[in-house]
Amino acid sequence: MSTPASAPASVSPDATATPVVEVRDLTAGYLPGVNILNSTNLVARQGELVGIIGPNGAGKSTLLKSIFGLVKVRGGDILVNGESIVGLKANELVMRGVGFVPQTNNVFPSLTIEENLQMGIIQRPKAYKERLEFVTGIFAELGARLKQRAGSLSGGERQMVAMSRALMMDPSVLLLDEPSAGLSPVRQDDAFIRVSDINKAGVTTIMVEQNARRCLQICDRGYVLDQGRNAYTATGRELLKDPKVIELYLGTLAD
Repeated sequence: MSTPASAPASVSPDATATPVVEVRDLTAGYLPGVNILNSTNLVARQGELVGIIGPNGAGKSTLLKSIFGLVKVRGGDILVNGESIVGLKANELVMRGVGFVPQTNNVFPSLTIEENLQMGIIQRPKAYKERLEFVTGIFAELGARLKQRAGSLSGGERQMVAMSRALMMDPSVLLLDEPSAGLSPVRQDDAFIRVSDINKAGVTTIMVEQNARRCLQICDRGYVLDQGRNAYTATGRELLKDPKVIELYLGTLAD
């Protein structure tokens, strides 16, 4: 697995490990009779960083939202730690170990960083101190700014708060919807390093990214979606070198 030069190499996950997330022949969409996902499949094993790339409208974000119960599932199944989660509400999914960071509106701007983190663990308040220590171990700068309002932070800093809040419940899997979107090139690099740091801390991570090349550089395995279907699946390194993937996707999706 390739990693950014400033990020330490991680240990490859066990390919035989029991899947944390399994998406099986998933069909889903927003409007009646209109499916965005068509028999889509995905597996994320313990400790893996899985990347999802593809053109606009391919269903990447829809896949994450389907896992988190925000899109109507019309066929197939979604399993987390071997149990189906289809039909569960967001609070139930969080208790089952699913963390989700949307692309936009992902912090409470009127609340402080500390209050945002407290909101993230409202279902297990007694574990706040322990989880705060964990997330500030990854995002050290947040620990020194807990009283600052989230609305005064930069886009990159807000992204750190959003990731930290999702990590407060000690999720089995963290779903990230385009963590580098809207950030400057320098902040994008930082976002990818932070995602790697979260994964190296033991959190199975599924990331949707428009910056396809950088996504594949840091992920263990990648999925290319096109028109709601699996087009290609391989390790990140293999997809980076695949002539068809380069021709069809990397030329237009990556910087």
